[in-house]
Amino acid sequence: MSSTVDVRVTISDLSNGAAWMGGRLMPISEAALPVTDWGLIHSDITYDVVPVLDGAFFRLPHYLARFRRSMDELRLDPGLSDEEMEDALQSLVAATGLRKAYVAMVTSRGVNQVPGSRDPRDCKNQFFAWCVPYVHVIRPEIAERGAHVHIAKTVHRISPGSVNPKVKNYHWGDFTKGLFEAKDHGAETVILLDDDGNVTEGPGFNVFAVKGRTLVTAESGVLEGISRQTVLDIAAEQGLEIEIRALALSEFFESDEVFITTSGGGVAPVTRVDDRIFSNDAPGPITTALHKAYFEWAARPENRTEISYRD
Repeated sequence: MSSTVDVRVTISDLSNGAAWMGGRLMPISEAALPVTDWGLIHSDITYDVVPVLDGAFFRLPHYLARFRRSMDELRLDPGLSDEEMEDALQSLVAATGLRKAYVAMVTSRGVNQVPGSRDPRDCKNQFFAWCVPYVHVIRPEIAERGAHVHIAKTVHRISPGSVNPKVKNYHWGDFTKGLFEAKDHGAETVILLDDDGNVTEGPGFNVFAVKGRTLVTAESGVLEGISRQTVLDIAAEQGLEIEIRALALSEFFESDEVFITTSGGGVAPVTRVDDRIFSNDAPGPITTALHKAYFEWAARPENRTEISYRD
C-alpha cells in the first residue's frame, strides 16, 4: 500500500478533523469502514494516539514503536513501514493546519477476502489514521481544581490473560460499564481494580499515587503509557523515587496526592476518589510540578517531530 496522498479537499474543509484512508485525505465525517471489517464486528483492531503540541508530534518514535509492537502481537500487517505511516500522519496533520491535535493511527484486521471464511489469515489488514483538534481526557477547567474519580464496584479490569493491556485495543466493555457507574455517582471518570483489588488504570489514562517524594504506579494490568513513561523519566530527572508495583486500594487511599497521565492532557490532578479527599481538595505540589514539567519536556527539540505545514 502506498502512502501517496490524493488531496481532493481544501485545508478549510479539514480544520475540524480529517482522515487518511487508502492514501486519500478526506473530512473526518466522510471516513468509514466496511460493515464486514473484522475490526468493527470482532473488535479485531489496534490503535495508538499521538498528541500534536505547538506544531509538532510529541515523542512520535515512542508512539510508532508501541503501535508496531501492538500490531506484531496481534499478527496485523498493513504492508506499511514505520516511515510510510509517519508520512501519512505528517500529511494528515499538515492538511488540517492544526497545531494542537489528537492523532490516531489504526490497523484493523479488515474484510475477509474468502466468502464465509472464519480464518483471520484470510483478511486484508487495513491501516488508517484520523486527526481532530486536541482532546482532553479531563477538561482543563476540571483539571484546574482536580478531577473527581470513582472506583468501579460492579466491574473489574479485564484480566491480562484474556486481553493484553499492553496492546492498545477497543475492548472497552469494562471501561464503559465503569464509566456509567462513575457518571451515576457524579464523578468525571473511573478507575478499575484488578481481581485482587489492586488499582490498575482508567479509560485513556494511567494512575499514579504520591506518598512523600515517592511515585507509585501499577506494574500489571495496565497499558505502558507514553505519558506514563514521560512522567517516570521526569521523576527520575528530578530525583523523585519511583515504584512500579501492585498498588492495593487501601494503600492508594493513604496517598498524599493522586494524578493521572494521558496523551489527552499530560498530567491531570485527582483531588477526590469516592469520598476520599486528597491534598486539601486541590492539586498537590508534586502533581503541579510534574504537570508543568510535562509541557516543558514537550518543548524540548529531542521530543519534537516537526510537522511540515503547507504554506
